[in-house]
Amino acid sequence: MTTFVDRVELHVAAGSGGHGCASVHREKFKPLGGPDGGNGGRGGDVILTVDQSITTLLEYHHSPHRKATNGKPGEGGNRSGKDGQDLVLPVPDGTVVLDKAGNVLADLIGHGTSYVAAQGGRGGLGNAALASARRKAPGFALLGEPGDLQDIVLELKTVADVALVGYPSAGKSSLISVLSAAKPKIADYPFTTLVPNLGVVTAGSTVYTIADVPGLIPGASQGKGLGLEFLRHVERCSVLVHVLDTATLESDRDPVTDLDIIEAELREYGGLDNRPRIVVMNKIDVPDGKDLAEMVRPDLEARGYRVFEVSAVAHMGLKELSFALAELVAGARAAKPKEEATRIVIRPKAVDDAGFTVTPEESGGEPLFRVRGEKPERWVRQTDFNNDEAVGYLADRLNRLGVEEELMKAGARAGDGVAIGPEDNAVVFDWEPTMMSGAEMLGRRGEDHRFEAPRPAAQRRRDKEAERDEASREFDDFEPF
Repeated sequence: MTTFVDRVELHVAAGSGGHGCASVHREKFKPLGGPDGGNGGRGGDVILTVDQSITTLLEYHHSPHRKATNGKPGEGGNRSGKDGQDLVLPVPDGTVVLDKAGNVLADLIGHGTSYVAAQGGRGGLGNAALASARRKAPGFALLGEPGDLQDIVLELKTVADVALVGYPSAGKSSLISVLSAAKPKIADYPFTTLVPNLGVVTAGSTVYTIADVPGLIPGASQGKGLGLEFLRHVERCSVLVHVLDTATLESDRDPVTDLDIIEAELREYGGLDNRPRIVVMNKIDVPDGKDLAEMVRPDLEARGYRVFEVSAVAHMGLKELSFALAELVAGARAAKPKEEATRIVIRPKAVDDAGFTVTPEESGGEPLFRVRGEKPERWVRQTDFNNDEAVGYLADRLNRLGVEEELMKAGARAGDGVAIGPEDNAVVFDWEPTMMSGAEMLGRRGEDHRFEAPRPAAQRRRDKEAERDEASREFDDFEPF
């Protein structure tokens, strides 16, 4: 039997961008050929796309870890690296994408609908792209950004117009097999149906889909049996059909009690009160079933239900039922608001929006200023901190962005700690405001003379440690009277 899976946790990783290349053109009789390092390629995205031929999430249940390919690094001769290949993951129609906290990220309905679950990292710029009139031969390149890592949850909710609900062995699978061309497994024991079955019904000019939702028993909304797994498949259906067994052999069951129990489970699950209901009393081809249906019909009609007596085996009453369902489906479709074309909304940034924030904090009793923003954090990820020239270039970029000015306004002093990025993954350094822009005064390639100057913050820490050591020695030499 094919296993049906409608909820999985998926771990996706986008590809990282390729590093830029730091290279100098070398050719005979051209000793100063200039930088020719190419850019790194972009990392591949992880994209979820609806595919009508996919009906289950079983593939991701067995292989929950998926990763796109990385971008290739740049090369000399102005050759850019190859972009990473996007990883396209097909999912069934009606898949809902959630984060670990349960927040809905995307609702994928309709063939071809897609969602980028993880964004690939940018490729780093090579030194050819970083060259300028003042920095004619950069001795560094930018690193590629790492791709996104996401833990997401995929939930499948069946997209159908009509849902058949009822006790196991009430005849739902038999009913869907005669109303449509669906071929579900049919047997006379409970929980024969382990997956939602879908069928297409044509009644006059109306074509609609009908789903058999299995596993509803008392306690289904609390997880008993298979009900909790499949109750979510009822959410998208416009019409609910209660299929009641009028020929059950269990002495403690009758159609009215079955209806009340299933209705209680639907109310407990929630969100289904506004769906129109129809009651179908099945198996009237059995003599006792016909008598019982005639007995309970007035009670059900008194509650406001439209009641249909059918026999899936003998094909009795099916035409009237199919046209009644078509009428309700057509009404539900007409009542839905018309979908408007997606508008492209452009929200320009404010003129005074610097794109970053500076927040004063404390770390171990020492002042710390945290810088958060898309550009500063991206620049830090792209910097090779083993290359002094690359670090100097980062300092120049942050200075031009206005980070140094904002640090001064926030009360930062020379030697105070500055952290760029979130708490769990930040780059921390001692702020030195005297490091003004001046990358044009560089020495040899890969070096920055600004980093050869004495570091006041480091000297202050050494002085404080010396004072603590001196105080400790004085305390050890102290003799009480």
